[in-house]
Amino acid sequence: MTSKTIDYYMGLPYRVVLHPSPEGGYAVSIPDLPGCLSQGQTAEEALSNIEDAKKCWLESALEDGIEIPEPEASVDTDYSGRFSVRVPKSLHKALTQKAKDENVSLNQLIIYHLSKGIGH
Repeated sequence: MTSKTIDYYMGLPYRVVLHPSPEGGYAVSIPDLPGCLSQGQTAEEALSNIEDAKKCWLESALEDGIEIPEPEASVDTDYSGRFSVRVPKSLHKALTQKAKDENVSLNQLIIYHLSKGIGH
């Protein structure tokens, strides 16, 4: 058995799911790591917090000798995580303003709405 380190697991591309909380703020999880959850008042805060939660989850699993699942995404190398989309200038402006209003990056706002649209 190969001994994999915390750095090995932290470097793997685990899928992160972000969604708004009914009470306000955002909840976030890593489905491949059961029970690895966090939250934040903004999407960016939640995404930062899940990294801390992931590290704690992985450290506990390593200490307890629990098998750590590797992300399904690491098997699939056909996706770069990037694609280009042309939108009307008015939509670009509206999205940029919405991101500023919610104090998140334009990228995070779009990721959130795309994820929400497909049920993630």
